[in-house]
Amino acid sequence: MRVPGILPFLLAAGSCALLSPPAFAMPPGMEEQIADVMVWVVVLAVPVAALYLFWKVHVLPEVFAEKHHHPQKRAIQVLCLLSLAFGGLLWPLAWLWAFAKPTAYKAAYGTDKHDDFFLEPDGAHGGKPLDLAIVDDEIVLLREKLERLSQKRALILDARTRDAAAASAKGDDHA
Repeated sequence: MRVPGILPFLLAAGSCALLSPPAFAMPPGMEEQIADVMVWVVVLAVPVAALYLFWKVHVLPEVFAEKHHHPQKRAIQVLCLLSLAFGGLLWPLAWLWAFAKPTAYKAAYGTDKHDDFFLEPDGAHGGKPLDLAIVDDEIVLLREKLERLSQKRALILDARTRDAAAASAKGDDHA
């Protein structure tokens, strides 16, 4: 049995391709209309979207500081706005500031939360004066710390009694 060659097939396909009339997917002039729309999209929509994205990225440190009740969130907000004005040069500083733990602030003012945290009406300190709310928050933190220290003390005492029991059991074995 003889297998037909590929050459007759290629000749038949080529002649069909040459004889067929040209086919267009779009009516004449449609390419220009599509190009006009694309130009307006690129000229108007892309810069607006880029500016919006630039703005949303540059306020992320402010959003983080707000969420975590950073005591200097207003200053971080100002730094974010300045970063927008200076083309993003100050943005890394705003990130570092938003993530920094304000230990010196707590030593100076007695809290590491922004005043708005204590003034939230639905929060744990709602309706209290600011100074009383700060003291109450500090008492809660100290109670938590005391509880952790008590647990640590219990673990140390438990370990010492086990060590003493093991030492006395070892002493009985040698007797």
